[in-house]
Amino acid sequence: MHLVDSIKEKAKKNLQTVVLPESYDERMLFAAQKVVEQSLAKVVILGNVGEVQAAAAAKGVNLAGVEILDPISSPKLEAYVDAFVELRKSKGMTPEEARKILISKDNLYYSGMMVRMGDAGGEVAGATSTTGNVLKAAFQTVGTAPGIKTVSSFFLMITKTPSFGENGIILFADCAVNPNPDTQALAEIAVATARNCKAFLDVPARVAMLSFSTKGSAAHDDVDKVLKALEIAKRIDPHMQIDGELQADAALLPKVGEKKAPGSPVAGKANVLIFPDLDAGNIAYKLVERVAGAEAVGPIIQGLAKPVNDLSRGCSVDDIVNVVAITAVQAQG
Repeated sequence: MHLVDSIKEKAKKNLQTVVLPESYDERMLFAAQKVVEQSLAKVVILGNVGEVQAAAAAKGVNLAGVEILDPISSPKLEAYVDAFVELRKSKGMTPEEARKILISKDNLYYSGMMVRMGDAGGEVAGATSTTGNVLKAAFQTVGTAPGIKTVSSFFLMITKTPSFGENGIILFADCAVNPNPDTQALAEIAVATARNCKAFLDVPARVAMLSFSTKGSAAHDDVDKVLKALEIAKRIDPHMQIDGELQADAALLPKVGEKKAPGSPVAGKANVLIFPDLDAGNIAYKLVERVAGAEAVGPIIQGLAKPVNDLSRGCSVDDIVNVVAITAVQAQG
């Protein structure tokens, strides 16, 4: 079974509510219909009820089973205003300002508060909104997971080589969010990605902290950064299988791993690769995708207290459906 199909089957087993704030994009309407038809999640679309219904009718979209919610007339708006003011009181947030933000056209803050307050298990946005706006709203409403201050991303890389990772599947992080994470952030990226490996692949993570050096083969400040991050990650989660610093071949190839890092619990069998910075991660995933013909599923946002995922503005309806399924599986955890 293809990984995406497997994720969809997981989503169906424990239906979660996913909110789609961008009702003004017709792709969201078509995606909502497909999600409900495939029984992947319960869907809430935000927007003026009449306008959403008219847009759906004009496009031939059937929104039966989809909840349409207008933040402006929502009975929970004032409770959300109070909660948002409390969240942002150190920034001088007033009820008037909070209300204005929560009923803004993009609906990103209202949807974030829905997730925070437990009225939705997760959120999918970004078909129209920029990544920066999606993540800013999520950070200010949903917040980060306990013990984690870093919002990051990972890709599920489905390769054509079953001996790599977990039957050919490897998690790459961070490839989309943090340009130059410090040691604490790099450690938190490793911990968050390890947890998602377990959530999506149902296997324990074997995390390789990547570098251009393996076990002291080179001396450099960049190597020291990886080693310090490794120690922090071990303190955050002492039970995680993690090792570094490792070159990519030492992380993935058993014979190379045995030679360069004998006795390592990870070398030669890593299913999670943590890149030292965004340059390395972004370049690597695109090379593996384009040159090696791997399929890249993501980026999937992690590190938030509850799942919020960002779409490419060029996404297709099927892309949205897949990300909703991914978000639903994250919400189950």
